[in-house]
Amino acid sequence: MDLTSISLDEVVVKAKKKEYKNKNNPAVELIDRVVAKKDENRPEAYSYLEYKTYEKIQFAFSNVTENFKNSNVFSDFSFIFNNIDTTRRIGNDILPMFIKESLTAHYFRKEPEASKEVLLAEKSINLDEYLNNKGASAYLNYLYQNIDIYDNEILFLTNKFLSPIASTAPVFYRYYIIDTLPVADIKCIRLFFEPRNKSDFLFHGNLYITMDSSYAVKKIDIGINKAINIDWVQDISITQDFEKSGEKAWLLSKEEIAIDFGIVKNSMGLFGQRTISYKDYKINKPISDETFRGPARVEKINPASDQKSFWEENRYIPLSKSESQIYTTIDSLKQIPDFRRKMDAIMLITVGFLDLGKVEIGPVSSFYSYNSIEGSRYRFGGRTTPDFSKKLNFDGYLAYGAKDDIFKYNAGITYSLTPRTIYQFPVKSLRMSYMKDVKIPGQEFQFAQADNILLSFKRGVDDKRFLNNTFRFEFLNEFDNHFSYLAGYSFTQQSAVGNLHFIESYNGSGSNEISFINVSELYLNLRYAPNETFYQGKQYRSSFPNKYPIIQLKIAGGSQALNNDFDYLRLQFNISRRYYVSIFGYTDISFEAGKIFGKVPYPLLFEHRANQTYSYQKNSYNLMNFLEFVSDRYVSLNVDHSFNGFIFNKIPLIKKLKFRELVTCKILYGKVYNSNNPGYENGLFLFPTGNNGVPLTYTLENKPYIEGSLGISNIFRIFRVDFIKRFTYLENPNVSDFGIRVQFRLDI
Repeated sequence: MDLTSISLDEVVVKAKKKEYKNKNNPAVELIDRVVAKKDENRPEAYSYLEYKTYEKIQFAFSNVTENFKNSNVFSDFSFIFNNIDTTRRIGNDILPMFIKESLTAHYFRKEPEASKEVLLAEKSINLDEYLNNKGASAYLNYLYQNIDIYDNEILFLTNKFLSPIASTAPVFYRYYIIDTLPVADIKCIRLFFEPRNKSDFLFHGNLYITMDSSYAVKKIDIGINKAINIDWVQDISITQDFEKSGEKAWLLSKEEIAIDFGIVKNSMGLFGQRTISYKDYKINKPISDETFRGPARVEKINPASDQKSFWEENRYIPLSKSESQIYTTIDSLKQIPDFRRKMDAIMLITVGFLDLGKVEIGPVSSFYSYNSIEGSRYRFGGRTTPDFSKKLNFDGYLAYGAKDDIFKYNAGITYSLTPRTIYQFPVKSLRMSYMKDVKIPGQEFQFAQADNILLSFKRGVDDKRFLNNTFRFEFLNEFDNHFSYLAGYSFTQQSAVGNLHFIESYNGSGSNEISFINVSELYLNLRYAPNETFYQGKQYRSSFPNKYPIIQLKIAGGSQALNNDFDYLRLQFNISRRYYVSIFGYTDISFEAGKIFGKVPYPLLFEHRANQTYSYQKNSYNLMNFLEFVSDRYVSLNVDHSFNGFIFNKIPLIKKLKFRELVTCKILYGKVYNSNNPGYENGLFLFPTGNNGVPLTYTLENKPYIEGSLGISNIFRIFRVDFIKRFTYLENPNVSDFGIRVQFRLDI
């Protein structure tokens, strides 16, 4: 037989897919031993621990293309592309644009447990004209949270991830023993792990476990699955190396986190990298109680740290050539007029202020707005900058309503009692101001001006305002531990405008209309936000949520002895906190209560925060009308839970949109005692009514006000839409039981 003439059909041999089980699985048994030993292997195993870290964070444009380099935008400062780095990410040119370095001393005590961080030196590129460096550093620290693989849950990129060595980890992870190999001369088992459900907030990668009785983690090399609903992030790499110190724990020696930020993979984006080197460990050497007193993080900056030689001697890891040139590149860039003009334009669009050196004009969004009382409202204002004076700050505006033909204005002066400006924490200042302007009853805007053009569009009837002439004097004192108090005095002459009147009650009715009331108050606001971090913007501070509560107490009192028309004491208490629920997202909870002692008319009662705009407001009742409810005592509970895509990620097709689901519930219950109710007490003001005499303002004795919503966030990566249902008081006039609200919300 001619063997060359024989042909065989293709034969395919497939191994039978083996079902993954935890039971009798050597990899799971290994991870169980790691979990059992983790309390002995972590730094907290020591009674005392002291060490220092050098940290370097840098950001760079990634996937820099030739078209980008040749753009006319960079024609006057194309020299920045001389600093392109082609070595850090092979095949991907990156352009370093930001770097921050720091040296920090760390202290830990086991009993009673306490920790302390002391910032010894810090250096970063200086863009204070456009960027709050302290706030940017705080945000980077918030984004790049310290990763402790021994914790059950790890906060990373503002989300909670379940650790692969958590006690419940085998329920959510699969584990596979790959091989054994030496890591820095320590024989280890390489254990690969991956999520059972790839869309859950879980890591994947390799753990290198020591092959001795300690079952310690020698190294980690991990990332996250691309199916996880984390927007703006294309890839993540986390590595940590541990060294054994003393007889117990394995301590970190180096950590590196690299993140590719971008909309589409392999397109231009941002590359961020955080590197930390750990040195000078001191184990079980007693640390004085004095070290742990005060806030958990303090600054004791070495005066020599502004010298180049200091960093050359104290960097644990030398800078690369491109990294070292970032400082000089940015300094040169700031001297170019065209760059400054382009940055001023960007600041005008994004922040709303035009910087003219010693003065800045804005916010631009409030230059024009519209409401039914004033008609078209025109406003022009500004303030001085630290270039004018670090101690003194002047601010003000002039506004005019075309319909009511009334000029409004505000003028204020703030004096800093520290060498810092009033935009640098902690603030200690005196402020005096005088304002004549209209106010929406019950409105307290936190992140926008009341006359912002985007808030001009309102639903329902919006015809009630107060016209206030207010003098105010305040003393603000903030402390390093984030406790603060604001003590002040204000005098307001308040009038009713639009469809609002001050009509004295007499046996349940009235005819005597009062032109204005005098409100003279002393007040004290207390606030405590432990371990708070925030970004200091041009107008507001934006806090970064953490696991600690924010507690506030407001006390205000008026007396006829102070030329107040009424005697009263007003108390308000609020506590809010974020709770992380691992792979199920997080919940923001806010509880508030208030009480008024004394006899007051409705303008001085609690006017509950309503929202008649089409923008979703987290701390307001979005289907309540202005001045619809008042109380002299109340309690409220607001719950806002984000599932972070936990449900949508499991739905085919929908998961590709990377939507995130939310659910909220807001409950308000209050009361107005007869002593403050014009239906029972003479000398008060009748509650507002419509033109037809139908009551428009109500109390909450019968039942609580309740509204809830189902929401979707991360729409086009920047919007949140809520579908809101109102459950109670549907019989009130001009209300709806359903509404849709939109919010600009940028998520990571």
